[in-house]
Amino acid sequence: MDRLTKSRRSENMRRIQSKDTLPELAVRRIAHAMGFRFRLHRKDLPGKPDLVFPGLRKVIFVHGCFWHQHSRCPEGRLPKMRLNYWAPKLARNRERDRENLGALEKLGWDSLTIWECEIKDAQTIRNRIAKFLGHDH
Repeated sequence: MDRLTKSRRSENMRRIQSKDTLPELAVRRIAHAMGFRFRLHRKDLPGKPDLVFPGLRKVIFVHGCFWHQHSRCPEGRLPKMRLNYWAPKLARNRERDRENLGALEKLGWDSLTIWECEIKDAQTIRNRIAKFLGHDH
């Protein structure tokens, strides 16, 4: 890999955010338009869920397919370069996700994960949110 490509990739990686991502904003808009109100990124809950519905004791995570290794999406594959760096890093993300979901469940919280690749179909997301949070909205 040449120096220019390497520096461009580093710059791209530095720009990646952990919150207020485009997929997360899309899910927030859908849930809000459905009449649901929520808190964001509560630090006192395992994994700092993206959307928190305290009265319902439910949370929604919006995961990037690459960073959380979505197995049903082409973006969830391991990179070909620097596998010795990426494989353990991404495996640890998945492990942390499992730990957080387990901890939330022990605390009596239900969770829903929405993947970045699923955001393209807003109606399906609406249906999943309605089913998860309740049909009264």
